[in-house]
Amino acid sequence: MEKIAKPSWLKIRPPSGEKYLELKGLLRELNLFTVCEEARCPNVSECWGGGTATFMLMGDTCTRGCRFCAVKTAKNPEPLDVQEPKKVAYAISKLGLRYVVITSVDRDDLEDHGSSHFAETILNLKIHDPELMIEVLTPDFLGRREWIQKIVLARPDVYAHNIETVERLTKGVRDRRATYRQSLSVLKMIKEIHPDVYTKSSIMLGLGETDEELLQTLKDLRSVDCDVVTFGQYLQPTSKHLKVSNFVSPENFARWQEIAEDMGFLYVASGPLVRSSYRAGEFFMEGVIKRKRAQIGLVQKPETHLTTGV
Repeated sequence: MEKIAKPSWLKIRPPSGEKYLELKGLLRELNLFTVCEEARCPNVSECWGGGTATFMLMGDTCTRGCRFCAVKTAKNPEPLDVQEPKKVAYAISKLGLRYVVITSVDRDDLEDHGSSHFAETILNLKIHDPELMIEVLTPDFLGRREWIQKIVLARPDVYAHNIETVERLTKGVRDRRATYRQSLSVLKMIKEIHPDVYTKSSIMLGLGETDEELLQTLKDLRSVDCDVVTFGQYLQPTSKHLKVSNFVSPENFARWQEIAEDMGFLYVASGPLVRSSYRAGEFFMEGVIKRKRAQIGLVQKPETHLTTGV
């Protein structure tokens, strides 16, 4: 398939500025990684310029090989940095953030695929600042309930797991270990374990999906009580990755936002450069979480009996 030229609405400003350089220096000093850099996010200039970043746990190398993703892959990445949960808490304190997003690579090489490490990071953040609002974006952990439960019981405010694309395209887009139905089951499990946790998922457009398939995906997400959905344009990171099938216009993104809102999602972000970690969405969820906390009169605390094994 011949490469399609990018339209004018996908022009991306190169990263620069004092805040960008300050954040980059802090990350290098602590040997921390962000999905902003590793996945070549088009919004890195906007977010880092505002002093925010999505921290990526467990290194910069993934054990899976999704055909859309720019993150490096290997069967046996470097061992975990056991100090990483504390380093992330320190970095966030230096940035003075009120809302943070934590994600990770897949680590199928680890005994519990890194779920304990993920939970340990959330617990460190809450110990450091009990009022901090935390969103996590996790792998599927092979749909293992006990591993997902570790993270839910650490009490993030928002738990995201991405469906990525429509069911028909999943096999050719994602790693063979990641399936459409498994991702739906993860989102369902989160609500079963703790209904108060907001759930979130993201869909890439421009991979060859049809309107009917997209509508079915939204219905499937609502069937498992997914609260938040985001739509963004797939951008080919390198010549070795999947080619873009089509570029979706801003008007079509606006149409899908309206459709999803009418279906009852709590919040919808939709646009060519929208990604699962998206600042406008974070601001909205921050307001929702603040109002919820005010109503119940307390800050959500992790389960005291939780043992992470780290």
